[in-house]
Amino acid sequence: MAGVVNKFFITSLIMWAAPVAILYAFNHSLIPGVTDMSPHSMTLVSGFVAVISVNVVIAFYICLAMREPSDKHEPDPKFLAEAKASIKQLGKNQDGDSSETRSKQE
Repeated sequence: MAGVVNKFFITSLIMWAAPVAILYAFNHSLIPGVTDMSPHSMTLVSGFVAVISVNVVIAFYICLAMREPSDKHEPDPKFLAEAKASIKQLGKNQDGDSSETRSKQE
């Protein structure tokens, strides 16, 4: 569980930091060729690149999640027992309600 949380926090940090770094680099002419662009073009390009960087981080996180073994995670037995009990109780309530409804309709 700690590994999953770690991956989430790291990708969240990168998802925040990458666009900020890209916008900073564009606005302070740290990227070669940016000084030749008009302010309007520079704003558009930096925004598009920042959005693309966030999408790349999201894709990276999805790849990490897909590569994680599924047999490694076991559901909590207490949660499973409570879920099964609530499903059985729900089934009993629905069966009782439907028979009462049928008798009232007749």
